[in-house]
Amino acid sequence: MSVSLPDECARTAGMDVYSNVFIHEETGDLLGYELAVKRQGNSGADALLYVYEGGEAGEGIPLSGQVSKNRLALKGTWVEHLVEYPSKKNVTEEHHVEVFGTMGDATFRGELTISGMEEDHQHIRLKRVQRTWPCYDRNATPDPT
Repeated sequence: MSVSLPDECARTAGMDVYSNVFIHEETGDLLGYELAVKRQGNSGADALLYVYEGGEAGEGIPLSGQVSKNRLALKGTWVEHLVEYPSKKNVTEEHHVEVFGTMGDATFRGELTISGMEEDHQHIRLKRVQRTWPCYDRNATPDPT
């Protein structure tokens, strides 16, 4: 089941968003990660992790866990729906996802583990941004100030 862009933007509107998404100069591919975090009470946290592997990320991967001061620990399962070629057979893969790190006012630094991926354990540094990549209006005129 896919979520429409306005729904996904509404889901992340009140969250702290960290990103390292970029457009690869040679291929034009959209690559990187985004983490949208919402604190729950004193020590809980819910988050959505977006994985960009060439195009738009689609739905965020739901994660939950704990936050203590600025230390964040999240876990969840990524259910990836793929189409196998040339048979065009629908395939479902599950990946265990863990995110551990430190949230700051400007950055998130930590570790990302996605089981079954080519580079399953990575050190990541994400920059604080206002919203997730698909939610920016790329047709708007930039504010000159």
